Amino acid sequence: MEPQETQPQETPDGPDGHQGLICASFNQDITSLSVGTKAGYRLFSVTSVDKMDCIHKGVECPDVYIVERLFSSSLVVVVSLSMPRRMNVYHFKKGTEICNYSYSNSILSVRLNRQRLVVCLEESVYIHNIKDMKLLKTLLNTPSNPSGLCALSVNHGNSYLAYPGSATIGEIIIYDANNLSTVTMIPAHDSPLAALTFNASGTKLASASEKGTVIRVFTVPEGLKLFEFRRGMKRYVSISTLSFSADAQFLCASSNTETVHIFKLEQHSPSHVEESPTWSAYVGKMFTAASTYLPAQVSDMMHQDRAFATVRLNMFGLKNVCALATIQKLPRLLVASSDGHLYVYNVDPQDGGECVLVQKHRLFETDEDPVEQQEEAEQDHAPPQPVSQSYAATVALPSTPPSSTTLMGYSEDGGVKKGEVIPEHEFAEGPVCLDDENEFPPFSNQSN
Repeated sequence: MEPQETQPQETPDGPDGHQGLICASFNQDITSLSVGTKAGYRLFSVTSVDKMDCIHKGVECPDVYIVERLFSSSLVVVVSLSMPRRMNVYHFKKGTEICNYSYSNSILSVRLNRQRLVVCLEESVYIHNIKDMKLLKTLLNTPSNPSGLCALSVNHGNSYLAYPGSATIGEIIIYDANNLSTVTMIPAHDSPLAALTFNASGTKLASASEKGTVIRVFTVPEGLKLFEFRRGMKRYVSISTLSFSADAQFLCASSNTETVHIFKLEQHSPSHVEESPTWSAYVGKMFTAASTYLPAQVSDMMHQDRAFATVRLNMFGLKNVCALATIQKLPRLLVASSDGHLYVYNVDPQDGGECVLVQKHRLFETDEDPVEQQEEAEQDHAPPQPVSQSYAATVALPSTPPSSTTLMGYSEDGGVKKGEVIPEHEFAEGPVCLDDENEFPPFSNQSN
């Protein structure tokens, strides 16, 4: 489960975009939302549906277009449009700068886990040891990567890094950031890559190309294709984010359209088809047999799965970042939009279908009452309740949450409490203790 981030963007000034919002990203375990603004950055807790506490407001530098928090710790990495070549690392609880690094070109993205911090420029990648910020490896002359596309496994036990292996086709390089060696190359798509993400354990990698019609999932480190999902066939779209659920049973994809797709990663059993004497099963068998001698493109399309669940956003063309999380023991889809809101949807893990909007949070203060916001969201988006309510419609109503046994495959862990520092045992060997006065060597300015 890779932390998801919107791409650096110009501040929207239209009626649909919030003038203060520049970027947004979820932390590695989807318990916190980081937002870059014209005034600085903000950190929010997203472990509750009905409220979203602002943990911290950083004003050290303006126009923040990259902000990444390390799990629920006090370490946050910030890059400003005013100094796009400099990365600042802060201890936000103390209000102090741990260190800063300057690079040869603009920083396009930053990824981190408890072992490594990765900085991506257009044609190079820098790998740091997160405990002392020492530069361990520089990958020079990488294929042109103007969006800074890369993914880092949040599992520091493997710390796999994925980045484009070509500027013209969808090749993925898998790099071992712990042992500092290339693992494999995956020929994932015919078109250049647009999105990459690992699952939480770093054993699966999802990818999408610039066409945005097909999403593929591969094994890591082997690079074998596990799943292929079709987002749509009618038009090409720009996939903005991909994100696995904590158990890797679901994968969500958002784009520049009004629809967020959720796919279910399940293997279809051939024996089940044999036992089903239905017309649809018979037709399915015929298609399977026919696919052995049809053209490859037609055969591939027949084996692609469609979305398990969807969300219809009330916006089109705005940038957003989405993530799947378990909040208060129920599966949710979170969508942080450049319109200045965080939308929370319920997801039915059994039947899928259309997800129900249950809350809408403003990322910036207004005089509007929060209760009115919730009522407005429910009136605008909740469909009429049918006589026989679906699971999604039922959990949208105020009730006692069902037991965790009802929600197969979702973790109950709602995340670390607000402001809590990572325990030492959660770091790799020789951890940085983020409450120690001497947590880093006494340096503040480095250049690469």
